[in-house]
Amino acid sequence: MDITIALPAECISNIISLTNPRDACRLSVVCRVFRSAADSDSAWENFLPSDYKQIIFNSVSDSSLITSLSKKDLYFHLCHNPIIINNGTMSFALEPESGKKCYMVGARGLSIAGADEPYTWILTSLPESRFPEVAKVNSVWWFNVKAMIETKILSLRTNYGAYLVFKFAESTSGFERRPVISRVYIEGSDNGLRRSLSLDPSRNMARLSQDRGDGWMEIEMGEFFNENGGDGMLVCSLLEFDSYIAMRGLIIQGIELRPKSD
Repeated sequence: MDITIALPAECISNIISLTNPRDACRLSVVCRVFRSAADSDSAWENFLPSDYKQIIFNSVSDSSLITSLSKKDLYFHLCHNPIIINNGTMSFALEPESGKKCYMVGARGLSIAGADEPYTWILTSLPESRFPEVAKVNSVWWFNVKAMIETKILSLRTNYGAYLVFKFAESTSGFERRPVISRVYIEGSDNGLRRSLSLDPSRNMARLSQDRGDGWMEIEMGEFFNENGGDGMLVCSLLEFDSYIAMRGLIIQGIELRPKSD
């Protein structure tokens, strides 16, 4: 039996909406009826977060995105064009295959010890940054950077990775000699696994950072499983208190939380 004849298009759209974005794209090439159903707003509305309208309205982006684009086009726009939220301190995007939420806490949203001292950290702008400002280490002997994000805004039943998004200035020193310690944990607890991260490893050391392909590098700080969004405040921290030399030249765009691959 040809289900494209037996079932109305609306029913096919409802069935497709119960799959996932990847399967919907695959089904759209099966036949004309499936393409119409798989591209429909009713199917792709289900792949968008339930609070996507509120997120867009509270962003610096044009709220007409909601009405000017089809739901499929809006979905992929949010996958490839992060929008700036929380008064410029965070960005929001979607993970393409699952539609789950991705957030980055930018320099203005980070808690940086000593950031009010101009000889230690400076805020500057770079054309390749999604945020108006990035944080640059001018000269520090110790290092304490934190991103904090409420678990209730993350996608439920999702394993998140936390990533430092960074690069180095032309003149840099200190980070090749001393690793920083990363932790990802719930505020008020002490259950975060500590990781030792070499941001600028020497040639005989393994390089853990990856090129993102957007002019920045990233290194994983840790992970967190968000069961039901009721754990409170998630803290992603980087610490270095034992340095005997000055560190300089690190540029931080932000700390990103995004779903990890299964």
